[in-house]
Amino acid sequence: MTTAERQRNAQELIRPQLPADLLQRGECPFDPAGGLTELSGQGRIHRIEHHGETVWLVTGHDEARAVLADPRMSADRINSPRARKLISPELHAEMFPPERRAGSFIFMDAPEHTRYRRLLTGQFTVRRMRDLTPRIHEIVNARLDAMIEKGPPADLVQDFALPVPSLVICELLGVDYGDREEFQHRTAKLLSLHTTVDEQIKVNTDLRRFMHGLVRDKQRDPGDDLLSGLVRDTDLNTDELAGIANLLLIAGHETTANMLALGTFALLEHPDQLAKLREHPELVENAVEELLRYLSIISMGVSRHAKEDVTIGAATIREGETVVVSVPAVNRDETQYDDPHELRVDRPRGHHVAFGHGIHQCLGQQLARVEMAAGFTELLRRLPALRLAVPADEVPLRTDMSIYGVHALPVTW
Repeated sequence: MTTAERQRNAQELIRPQLPADLLQRGECPFDPAGGLTELSGQGRIHRIEHHGETVWLVTGHDEARAVLADPRMSADRINSPRARKLISPELHAEMFPPERRAGSFIFMDAPEHTRYRRLLTGQFTVRRMRDLTPRIHEIVNARLDAMIEKGPPADLVQDFALPVPSLVICELLGVDYGDREEFQHRTAKLLSLHTTVDEQIKVNTDLRRFMHGLVRDKQRDPGDDLLSGLVRDTDLNTDELAGIANLLLIAGHETTANMLALGTFALLEHPDQLAKLREHPELVENAVEELLRYLSIISMGVSRHAKEDVTIGAATIREGETVVVSVPAVNRDETQYDDPHELRVDRPRGHHVAFGHGIHQCLGQQLARVEMAAGFTELLRRLPALRLAVPADEVPLRTDMSIYGVHALPVTW
């Protein structure tokens, strides 16, 4: 196997590589890829032959929920037959050593997944997140204080959108915020589409080392944070605790940061919707759900493989075949939403799949909702003249990352 084949197959395992016209966004930075929109108009589940393999692409809302809720559809890409086919045993052992797999419950099926999820569910309930709301507003306003004091122009990503969820998840897990650059930089490397497999292995090893140190600190001197609670109240071993901490720390800041920045960009580019939200701030929770639906930052989709033959809609998916749920397409399904390509901050809340669906739906979705609601509320209240500091087509987009957004958002006020 050549180096190029090794790299391609490893990337294919981590995130199935669909044809470029189904992934690359077009002129409008908020719309799905043009090829994806065209394909969605031709049906709801599509058979695609890619790199000699059958991949099923789901673009229909009901079909997506069926796939994500079906226990015959496995999330375990690490131990799948496909993994063994794509990469050698030696590379598999390098990429997924036992200590890395431990605690990585988003890549597990029941009952393993259930065991970990049950330990964490109580930490992310609606009530618990509402209890955190005043503190989240404090963090939001502290970041705005600093940004306003520094004066315009500002990069909303570095000055606001990234620090807010990073501070929140650090406090929740008991991580020193001074360590943020370490995990933020490494997370960015993991999410880059240009990171080589060897770089990914190194970054994962470095992150594991960092998380193990964090867990050992909690074992020696526990506090009242979430991670200390897991150390104190469960029988999880150090590898499992480090794996859970790794998942929560990465997921807890990266996706929300991108939604805050890209959501602000979208509002600034839709002045009628921005004006409506300013005039009716009570719509903020609707606006959050609408932005999640409209923007759908998980551009690469959510993949599963069939553990047996499964019929979804009009398609029969054979055992071992891969299914990719296209979140951007599903959230623009014309049978589910009126005028789905329009942003409407007062749209009634629907059942989008921005947080997934079924047993693997995002554990921290209530936290993300509270952070976004607080972020947009205070940002628009305190900066009534907020606007872009550069032309919209000069805003650098994260088309090189598996989670979409903006690399920077220059603003003034």
